[in-house]
Amino acid sequence: MAIVSGVNIPDNKRVEISLQHVFGIGLFQAKDVVEKAGVTGNPRVRELTEMDLTRIREVVDREKRVEGDLRREINMNIRRLIDIGSYRGSRHRRGLPVRGQRTKTNARAKRGRRVPVAGRRHTTTK
Repeated sequence: MAIVSGVNIPDNKRVEISLQHVFGIGLFQAKDVVEKAGVTGNPRVRELTEMDLTRIREVVDREKRVEGDLRREINMNIRRLIDIGSYRGSRHRRGLPVRGQRTKTNARAKRGRRVPVAGRRHTTTK
């Protein structure tokens, strides 16, 4: 397996696809890296020469913010929102959706499992 930014990328996949295993590199970024590294034809990773891999590593290290640095930056941005007391920060703190989604229904993944509340059963009148 080839290593890029401390991540093992799969050998049996095409370069553009296997680069997406690195946190912070999607399809568009992967195509950009491959183009800047001068790799043509989108070969499989095992078909790359060591020089091609070195050029890809250099482009990723020099121009892209990936893995630990990107995770740290995202966490610092969330911390900043929480510290300044913004609405978005309060939503992060409470573990609720941040971007305006409804919570009366849906948002189960963010809010967790349903917890029954005692005394909420609706009874029919006779």
